[in-house]
Amino acid sequence: MEIIRHITHHALFPHPLVSLGNFDGVHLGHQAILRRLVQEAQARQGTALVLTFHPHPVAVLRPNYPPSLILSLREKLAEFAALGVQGVILQHFTPAFSRLTPEEFVQRYLIEAMRVEKVIIGHNVSFGHNRAGRAETLVHLGVSSTAVRTLLSAGEMREGARLLGRLYTVSGRVEKGFQRGRGIGFPTANLRPRADLLLPNGVYAVVVDVGEQQVAGVANVGVNPTFGGNKRTIEAHLFDFSADLYGRRLRVGFVERLRGERKFPSVQELIRQIQEDANRARVLLAQPAQQ
Repeated sequence: MEIIRHITHHALFPHPLVSLGNFDGVHLGHQAILRRLVQEAQARQGTALVLTFHPHPVAVLRPNYPPSLILSLREKLAEFAALGVQGVILQHFTPAFSRLTPEEFVQRYLIEAMRVEKVIIGHNVSFGHNRAGRAETLVHLGVSSTAVRTLLSAGEMREGARLLGRLYTVSGRVEKGFQRGRGIGFPTANLRPRADLLLPNGVYAVVVDVGEQQVAGVANVGVNPTFGGNKRTIEAHLFDFSADLYGRRLRVGFVERLRGERKFPSVQELIRQIQEDANRARVLLAQPAQQ
């Protein structure tokens, strides 16, 4: 998938079809639109393009109240590629750009720069089994990036996954930690989350992608109050897994929030609670359709 940052300086694509928007989360509604885009581009022997904006317009227009995003830019681009999108125009969003009238935007970008043959947005979209879902269904389900953010911020992982059409995931590189988990019998892979991570602090049942392998586990999101920590981390304990993960990039899928983070009066009580959390996560993740 090609990524274009300066659309006016780029060679034209053959028979371009485009869908435009922020696509935060790439939820079920977005997926339906993008599948339609790819299908129509294939039928026309054209190019399936997405025109999206970076940074998020709200972060530019209301800098004191930037949105907490569901996906990082890297994760969002990976979702586009997985759906078959061939090119992404990453339009730099500025106050000046925000002042373009709709007519100016269409003329300058879609017609003159891209020579778009068709724009596909969220009307008359079919999705799901037997293509029975339509735009009205998405409205009924309340599928929107705002709805997904609200659910994830409340720790409602199952409902968030239902609207996303997949687990909510966070990707990152494993960093060297204090190795406290190893010392108490629960070694962890430590990731530094984005500052705008949506999830509330707590303990989660997770599935972790390690290369081509998917491993069940339990993860703590938070600051380790029992040890007096103050930096937010994701610490994932992978079940029945012993390989060295330092420096490797992992993707953690959050299945269910088991409890909130809390400070324990002793390390022994913490160990007992971690064992209980791990047992609950094992049982939950062993059930069908949890991964």
